[in-house]
Amino acid sequence: MRRIGYVFTLAVALAMLASASFAQDGKLKIKVTPPQAYVFVDGNAINDGSHSMKLAAGKHTVVVVNYGFKISSQDVNIEAGKTTDLKVALEAYGDKVSGPWGRVYISGTDPRAAVLSNGKTPGYLVGHVDEFDNDFWVWKQELLLPPGTHHLTITRAGKELWSGDVKVEAGKKTSINVGKNSQVETDWSKRDADLTKKAPLPRFYAGIASATVVVAPVKATVTNSTANINCGQSTNLEWTTTDAVDVSYDNGIGKVANSGSQAVSPHATTTYTLTAVGPGGTVTGAETVNVNTTVVATLSAAPPELHYRKIGDKVITDDSGTLTWTTSNADSAEITPIGKVDLNGSQTVKADPTKTDIGTVDESKSYTLTATNVCGGSSTQTAAFHVTGSIEPIPEVVLQSVFYPTDYPDKKNPQVGLVKSQQLELATLAAGFKKYLEYDGDAKLSVEAYADIRGSKPHNQDLSERRVERIKQYLVDQGISADKIQTAAYGKERPMEKSEVKTLESTNPNPAPKVRARNGQGTWYAYNRRADIILLPSGKKSAQFYPNNADDSGIIWQIPKPALKKVEAAQ
Repeated sequence: MRRIGYVFTLAVALAMLASASFAQDGKLKIKVTPPQAYVFVDGNAINDGSHSMKLAAGKHTVVVVNYGFKISSQDVNIEAGKTTDLKVALEAYGDKVSGPWGRVYISGTDPRAAVLSNGKTPGYLVGHVDEFDNDFWVWKQELLLPPGTHHLTITRAGKELWSGDVKVEAGKKTSINVGKNSQVETDWSKRDADLTKKAPLPRFYAGIASATVVVAPVKATVTNSTANINCGQSTNLEWTTTDAVDVSYDNGIGKVANSGSQAVSPHATTTYTLTAVGPGGTVTGAETVNVNTTVVATLSAAPPELHYRKIGDKVITDDSGTLTWTTSNADSAEITPIGKVDLNGSQTVKADPTKTDIGTVDESKSYTLTATNVCGGSSTQTAAFHVTGSIEPIPEVVLQSVFYPTDYPDKKNPQVGLVKSQQLELATLAAGFKKYLEYDGDAKLSVEAYADIRGSKPHNQDLSERRVERIKQYLVDQGISADKIQTAAYGKERPMEKSEVKTLESTNPNPAPKVRARNGQGTWYAYNRRADIILLPSGKKSAQFYPNNADDSGIIWQIPKPALKKVEAAQ
């Protein structure tokens, strides 16, 4: 009894599970037109014609197909325990189809199984087995395919019953026995041969006990709007297909619409092959896009000669040149050592040599243009400037105080008194100063003249003014602009101290003769008959050493006023 109880309990449990499972299902009641149309649910071939089927609750994709008609695909929501009605009326399309054809006869398998040609999605359906398995002379059930090799798939309820290549020849019949997995090719009967004379035939015909499916060959045309392009340009591939289910291009394009256009921009000469597949077979079409990858570039430097001059820390001359470049069929340009540049343009460059030390400048300033494109094209061009010139030290301005004989120049002879040795000092100063002006154009000279303490204040003031003006005139005669010379006359107001004179003489590189060295008063007078020269704005002051080594130093040193003729002879 206990064992019987267990069996009873198990039976009840199984019944409850079955009831729960049933409660989760619903029904789809579908009516199709034409009545031979085939129904796919969620990609699986179910059955032909109108019927009811049990489906799990939820959304399902229902596809209704009949060759020669437009496919219907829609999502249907199935509710648990309820029946959903669906009516689908397919719309016929396409003209009649012309031969040649071969015939395919199928037997030995589920008559309700779907037959697909050259693909495994609903679009490749050509019919079901029951439409191709009758060879009675009155009621024919036949599948007519274009000559060639077709891959047929026979499937139902998600199960593939048979799949294989079938060779179809014009005027021949290929009989497939699925159960025996055999194929036999025979000639068409006279009646069948006469049938082809009635071509073109409708794509689909069904009678009471007959059916004829005439599959059209896939056709495709491919064109290219521009066969020759430069790198970076685009062209349009254009195509049209008929009776294709899947259309695709190679070279990374992939699946495309059955007809359309596609812009392509290849980086090298590329052949694009279109493959169009349908129940009637596979066709291809190809177009080649020729890509010009050659980069053309020019680079010029003008003028070819540049001059550079630097004095001290100041650049006096730094010529400019112009680099000019052009490119074509390039998408990137770089000039070494400038860097990335526009594809076409110009740029001003300075002479700026690499040399930095003092000496002659003579070097080549080279530039290299590299233009490239994404297609691997490249062009390299070079141009150079010849840079010449010099790097010079700051010119030396030799500043030496100028000394006058006693009481010269006087009023009667304002041009007398600047003896030869002092003229030479001024000439050396002028030559250096003119070169210095190239370094510092704002530089000036300040001349400050003095007199010894003998004589009245007015007399010595006038004397020092004549002395400073004579020096200025001499410098102007040497080519120095008057506005570059400032003057000041101090007479005897700012005499140099005897102690300072003594210090100067002790360090003078040219010692005085003993006779003069013993006369400190006379030497003190001589030092105060001078003019100091200062370089502005640097503030550098002239050396104040008395010119003991000069041939005319005795006349300059003489305590009494020298005779006019002696002074004139000395200058």
